[in-house]
Order: sequence, then structure tokens, then C-alpha cells
Amino acid sequence: MAELYETSEITAERIKKYLEEGKRFDGRKPDEFREIIIEPGVSKNAEGSVRVRLGKTEVLVGVKMDVAEPYQDSPDKGNLMVTAEFLPLSSPRFELGPPKINSIELGRVIDRIIRESKFIELEKLCIKEGEKVWSVFIDIYSINDDGNLLDAAGIGAIAALKIAKIPKYDEKEEKVLYGEWTSKPIPLAKEIPLSITIHRIGETLIVDPTMEEEDVSEVRVTIGASEHYISSVQKGDERALKIEEINEMIDLSEKLYKKIFLKLEKFMK
Repeated sequence: MAELYETSEITAERIKKYLEEGKRFDGRKPDEFREIIIEPGVSKNAEGSVRVRLGKTEVLVGVKMDVAEPYQDSPDKGNLMVTAEFLPLSSPRFELGPPKINSIELGRVIDRIIRESKFIELEKLCIKEGEKVWSVFIDIYSINDDGNLLDAAGIGAIAALKIAKIPKYDEKEEKVLYGEWTSKPIPLAKEIPLSITIHRIGETLIVDPTMEEEDVSEVRVTIGASEHYISSVQKGDERALKIEEINEMIDLSEKLYKKIFLKLEKFMK
């Protein structure tokens, strides 16, 4: 069924030809993102939630917390889990049923960006070492897919974490009082990681692709970029890359970080 909605060969050839001239269908430059809009507080039940619009692409991200046993390899740290669900309402390419490989991959990539950047100070979420810690669950839902769900989800996850409040916890009853929140935010590092996904089409590197551009993409690399360092690099396709190509993508992500962060700075603060 999904094959019926793939980009035609004629459109694919036009995209490639335009990019050879440094152009895109929507008038953007190859290294230019679409407009980013963040709407906070879209869920009354979540500890933190946002709606992110990246052009026509739209995702909802919610943060929930619970108290649980720590992972065996990190008895003094809180837990983190990121999951993504691609809803059929967001694209005719998505179907009902168990999570498919693309949604599983998105959740793992965003998890890695947050975890490797140490954005959440998990050691501060320990209640009793080896017994009780706070678990942070980040849930991502696609509302409309017009390309680059990865970066929209990455922005949403960071934004939702920034506004989340830790819920109240009854130590005597050993239960979380859902619907009641403390004034304490989730402990976060100052360095803010962003997901920057770079695609190569022919000899051109582009960012924030539309759905048609994603279909034409030959290789994809998602970089977890912060102001002073790169925390993760995740390749999403089978094609091999040369070291020089990876370095070129990393250099581009460093330049883009400041531009994207300027668009988000007011919300992130």
C-alpha cells in the first residue's frame, strides 16, 4: 500500500536537477530549515508536553515519570525510555499495528542523542540507590508527516523535557501522585543537544527534507549536536560513507546548530 504514495521518478529527477542548481521546490537553500513552531502544554496529564511544527510536519511529544527499580548496570541513576508511534492519520504510508522498524529507529536515535549528551542528569533522579529511581518516559506521536520527523521529534523531546515538572511522590504509600506536581524541574545539563539530520542527494547535502526529498535521499546521517561538542552520529542507510563525507556533515551540523538554536532560544530559556 505504501508504494502507491512514493515519489514518482519524474519528481525525483526534478528534485535532483534543482539541487544541482542549489534550489529546492519550496525556495529554501539546501542548508535551510523550515519554520519551527513550538506549542507547550498540549497535554494536561503529562509532566511536560509540546506540539512541534516543522513546516507541515507535526509531532506531539509528552514526558511522563514514574518510580521504579534502576537498571542493573546503573543502580544510582534514573531510567530513560523513548518510544515513537507513527499514527496512520499522519500519513497514508503508516498502518495500524505493532511499531514498525522506522518508528522503532526514531525512538532509538532520539534516545541516543539525549543519553549520550547526558542532557538528563540521571544520577540526580536516584531516590534510593539500587532500589528506587525516577523513570523518564518520552512518548513521540506523529500528527502529520511531510518529511524529517526525526528532527521534529528531537526538538520536541528537548522542549518537553525543558518544561517538565517532577510529580509529587508519597514516600509512605510509595506511590506517585499523578496530577499533582512539585515545582522541581527534571535536572538537565546546560548544554542543549539538537537532532540535525543531513541527507545527501547526488553531490548535495540538504537538511530538513520534505517527504519527496526523503524519498530521493541516498544516505542519511543524524547528528546529536550541542554548542561545544558532538555527542552522537547515527547513519540511517546502507550506503557506505567516506571519512571526508562524515567530516563534511559534522562541519555542517556545527554551523547549523547556532542557526537552529537561535530560532528556539526564547523557548529553551
